[in-house]
Amino acid sequence: MSALRNLAGQTAIYGASSIGARFLNYLLVPLYTSKGVFEPAEYGVITSLYAWTAFLNVVLTFGMETTFFRFTSNENTPLAKGSSGSVFTTASYALLFSSLVFMLLGASLSESIASGIGFPSHSTEVLLLVIIIGIDALTAVPMARLRQQGRAWRFASINIISVVVNVVLNLFIFLYCMKKYNAGNSNALIDAVYDPSFGVGYVFLINLISTGVKLVMLLPQWPAFKQFSKPLLRSMLLFGGPLMIAGLAGMVNETADRIILKYLLPEGIADTQIGIYGACYKLAVLITLFIQAFRMGAEPFFFSHAKEKNSRETFARIMNIFVAVCMTAFLVVMLFIDLFKWFIPNPEFHEGLRVVPILMLANVFLGIYYNQSVWYKLTDRTKTGGTIAIIGAAITIAFNFALIPVLGYMGSAWATLACYAGMAMISYVWGQKHYPIPYDVSRVLLYMAGAVMMWWGIEQLQIHGLVGYGIRAAGLASFIFAIWRVEGSALRKTLS
Repeated sequence: MSALRNLAGQTAIYGASSIGARFLNYLLVPLYTSKGVFEPAEYGVITSLYAWTAFLNVVLTFGMETTFFRFTSNENTPLAKGSSGSVFTTASYALLFSSLVFMLLGASLSESIASGIGFPSHSTEVLLLVIIIGIDALTAVPMARLRQQGRAWRFASINIISVVVNVVLNLFIFLYCMKKYNAGNSNALIDAVYDPSFGVGYVFLINLISTGVKLVMLLPQWPAFKQFSKPLLRSMLLFGGPLMIAGLAGMVNETADRIILKYLLPEGIADTQIGIYGACYKLAVLITLFIQAFRMGAEPFFFSHAKEKNSRETFARIMNIFVAVCMTAFLVVMLFIDLFKWFIPNPEFHEGLRVVPILMLANVFLGIYYNQSVWYKLTDRTKTGGTIAIIGAAITIAFNFALIPVLGYMGSAWATLACYAGMAMISYVWGQKHYPIPYDVSRVLLYMAGAVMMWWGIEQLQIHGLVGYGIRAAGLASFIFAIWRVEGSALRKTLS
């Protein structure tokens, strides 16, 4: 069995659970955007508030998950200054303390925070979100511990159960309680649990419950305080600080657009526009899920193969295959966008579909960047990754401020594309100086341009109905066939 196949087998459980959990959450989008559930402005509140979550999670965890892996892998060196048990205990209690302080401050200042970020009437939602973020931080290290111990099934079951609880409660509240209440068919159960005035608050309350379930399942492995080490904590904080900065820069690239839109768009339309943009953003899910799966397997694969004779040629082949798969996913969504749009049932959201091709291409460039990141990891230039992320953050902020006043949320989409394309190009030029990999740039660009031109060309035909679907299916099949003719042998060689 090839190393790649072996790697795939080792990571399948982690990948399936994480991707499956994320996909289940994506399935809530059609529910939230259905008529009679949330209007675009209400969904905009959800989108905006959760954008803050990404930033705060990075700050609150302080890179401690990655730090935990690093220190436990060096427990016999001066870096760790203790056993894996003390590393786990120290990291866990550090996050417990910071999370409790965060939740107490957030709870006492929820009204002020809500007003400060532009949602004065949603202080309850802010309070719930603060608690969710705090609990999420508490679970980070225990979940990392499960991976470190090789307890894949335990890790997967906790993830899936938490998400299933979230999905089931959402279906109960919005598909059962809300629908029956609005139809005038309420009953004792609905009257006991459902209050229509609570609105979007239910999304955050349900999230809190599912996050709490995750925490409860992790409590049996919570460590005793006796192994806590202050000197070890200082070493871990010094190591984790740069990771947090890089993580914050990464979050700027991923979520800053939804925050900036709130402040640059006119107050009367901001929430509606954010809701439309956030919902349509979800249609890039096919590429996003593939990239997530790739990231889970790519890093250990690159490290394990780095010393092989033809490793750099293998990395280059992987890039070709990666881009080919991504652009196939691009064509699947864009050629059949009139089907995928019903993932968002409310037609009021459909005006935002024009951002989808831009955001999908942006995510392809992000995947290319992740592919290229092997060079600074293998050469111990990890600070370079942070530097590139910071440059990307600067591009994101600059382009959003320049384009949003002119183009609205379309400006955010173009800013995302500029950011990730810029990061990919910078990483390529920089990497070729320190760790040259013979990427076939012309082939990569050909795959991307070919897919985009095929989609654009078919769109210009303006042929609909069964004939239109036939033409689109034929176009997709021809692209896949062409890719297979070119990359089939390389794929078989990589997997052999």
